[in-house]
Amino acid sequence: MPSVKIICPNGHLGFAPSKPESFALGIAQNPDFIAADSGSDDIGPGPLGSDTSTSPVAWQTHDLEMMLLAARKLKVPMIIGSAGDTGTNSRVDLYVQIIKDLARKHNLAPFKLGYFYSELDKSFIREKLEAGEVIEGLDGRSPLTLEQLDCTDRIVAVAGVHPYMKLLEEGADVIIGGRSSDCAIFAAAALHKGCSEADSYFLGKVLECASFCAEPYGGKETVLGRIDGEGVAVTAMHPDQRCTIASVAGHAMYERSNPYFEYFAGGHLDMTNCRYTQLDEKTTYVTGQTYHSAKELRIKLEGAGKIGERYVGIAAIRDPYTIANIDAVIAWARQQVEARFGRTGYELHYAVYGRNGVMGALEAVRTPAHELCILVQGVAPTKELAEEICMTGTRQMFYARLPNVKGTAGGVAFPLDEVMPASPAYEWTLNHTIRAGDPLEFFPTHTILVQ
Repeated sequence: MPSVKIICPNGHLGFAPSKPESFALGIAQNPDFIAADSGSDDIGPGPLGSDTSTSPVAWQTHDLEMMLLAARKLKVPMIIGSAGDTGTNSRVDLYVQIIKDLARKHNLAPFKLGYFYSELDKSFIREKLEAGEVIEGLDGRSPLTLEQLDCTDRIVAVAGVHPYMKLLEEGADVIIGGRSSDCAIFAAAALHKGCSEADSYFLGKVLECASFCAEPYGGKETVLGRIDGEGVAVTAMHPDQRCTIASVAGHAMYERSNPYFEYFAGGHLDMTNCRYTQLDEKTTYVTGQTYHSAKELRIKLEGAGKIGERYVGIAAIRDPYTIANIDAVIAWARQQVEARFGRTGYELHYAVYGRNGVMGALEAVRTPAHELCILVQGVAPTKELAEEICMTGTRQMFYARLPNVKGTAGGVAFPLDEVMPASPAYEWTLNHTIRAGDPLEFFPTHTILVQ
């Protein structure tokens, strides 16, 4: 009966360092694979568009080193997906080089390193569109247009299990993957061992965020997943955490419009009839999940494009009258910006923390605040223009002309006199799917001997 044990030390490798204590407890369970996802859309479109990492290289290296040394000691494969936060070609190359450097640093015995790329050239997508290919939108988006493509700086395709399985079949000891479906990283390992699609993909869905499927909450702790041929068991490794029916089911259902379906290249997982059983204090066992093949193989595309350079300003308000009239204050500042720069060619954003700065229009709590923090963002084609727009949009809040105000001290304070340069502003331009004749069509694989 096919079985497999996989440990995951981190739900987003490098975003914050993995905890070594629970990882050591996971290693003591003699897993068949050590795997982790290193990417996320949660970080926004900036890192993809600018081809950078949002995580420090030191933190990424810390996690890769911990996993590599353990994997080579146990002689089991190590798998990393969506390298460097985004899975672009440069991030894959970065991780491949880190692995080489670590092998040299620790004088490791020779091993086979496999890797694959996920980045697609805009010219390739343009040819598809000009040939009449319909690149369908997701989540209510319309099909991709040439205009949207022109606004895009970088595109990655989201891999399924296929490039991972190919590299495992070729004997790779360490795999560095480009952009990938989170669950595919783990499902590929289980499928390679002969486990069913339903159990393999469910295991991947639950393990991909590591200890987020455990309680009490504690990030970056190791979790062990096991398939025994009948179902999936998930066990928390941290001594103070446990995988409960509520925590495992809750994690299986989160981050999706339909809590029962998980989609990936080639099919989807249906968790409608899952049955959760508490095996012991730290372990939950899951059965009843089913797998359904897709009628057509379609690969998800993610794209990001630069909007402009960005500056940010901060304003603080404690005066009750100014707080009560904050919308009028912001409207005044906007008006002053428009009087100088017009209404187009830039963006000006205000986030009002203390009222609805986090959730915006979705905020349900309307309790009056006694103080507010206003974050102002100015976005424009050049740094100089972005700075001036942000400066105007921030400082003019101080000069807002409100009725019944007779003093000249103003109702707005500035923690900093200046506005601050920030990373350029990007937007998501592609959230689409493209037809593929072969599941490896967009994901070229490579293997090298590290010695």
